[in-house]
Amino acid sequence: MEQAAPPASQGSDAAFARYVVPELEVLLRVARSLTGRSADAEDLVQDTLLRAYNSIDRFDGRHPRAWLLTILRNTHINRNRRRRPVLLDDQDATLERLAATAGTTHDETPEGLVVGAEFDAVISDALNSLPERYRQAVTLVDIEGLNYAEAAEALAVPIGTVMSRLHRARSRMRQRLAAAGLAPRRKL
Repeated sequence: MEQAAPPASQGSDAAFARYVVPELEVLLRVARSLTGRSADAEDLVQDTLLRAYNSIDRFDGRHPRAWLLTILRNTHINRNRRRRPVLLDDQDATLERLAATAGTTHDETPEGLVVGAEFDAVISDALNSLPERYRQAVTLVDIEGLNYAEAAEALAVPIGTVMSRLHRARSRMRQRLAAAGLAPRRKL
């Protein structure tokens, strides 16, 4: 007796498990940097996973991270096109997020706590003062740990553009730290 061929979904499930599941953490980190909110990031990743699952049969198996980051980026762009522009940012949510991520690794001495809190505040202020394109590059590479190629893929720009944005962003942040007395001033 001949065995029946496995359902097509079993092949899709295996490919999904092989190519997509290992990239979930990266997808979530990139989504958080694009959206700025954990709940929005989770929704974006869920939409990305649905699209990836629906098109896994057409995926050739090469460069799964790049493929998934492209889906994520396009999904994010499409979601933003449908939304009305936000006129005012939620300042309370931003302050709560900064307070939650304030460094807890500083020395437990009073001096360490004060300097650590001041440093964290200046860093957060410097990061938030950057133009969006610079902030995204810093978030993806310096905070989320993506390499230049992955960040370039996530932002849909050439690698050189990511490097240039990082240089400019780091320079601006260094100037803010130096102005606050928290970094040595560089001689030009």
